[in-house]
Amino acid sequence: MASIIASLPSPPLLVHGKRTLFSTLQTLPLSPIKDRQNCVSVVVRATGESSESSPPLGIVKSVKNIWDDSEDRLALIGLGFAALVAIWTSAKLIPAIDKLPVVPSVLELIGILFSSWFIYRYLLFKPNREELFQIIKKSVANILGQ
Repeated sequence: MASIIASLPSPPLLVHGKRTLFSTLQTLPLSPIKDRQNCVSVVVRATGESSESSPPLGIVKSVKNIWDDSEDRLALIGLGFAALVAIWTSAKLIPAIDKLPVVPSVLELIGILFSSWFIYRYLLFKPNREELFQIIKKSVANILGQ
């Protein structure tokens, strides 16, 4: 269980002279020290653990379950190592390709041509947009297994 204790200055809009405008603030304990007479104490405590508020724990639990259920842990270690090597290689390969004099401009031209074709094929006319929406809905249904 975690707890946080904070001492906040009272907002100037809530204090009118020596009286507070809201009666609920009068019931809060104030510190008797003269420097802290206009402070409001707030105590926050977190109890329990919710899986909805912390999604990274779900990922950690799923990886732990895969590790515990696996019969071939050496293959999992090799797969993880191969993923790290692939990430490192792609991080080094992309700047190397970008330094070549012709390749970046050719890739940019290919991107512009493909974007133009996609706009003409699917977005310009209403029947084609409806076809695109049907393709997207079908793909989502296939991915989700519906």
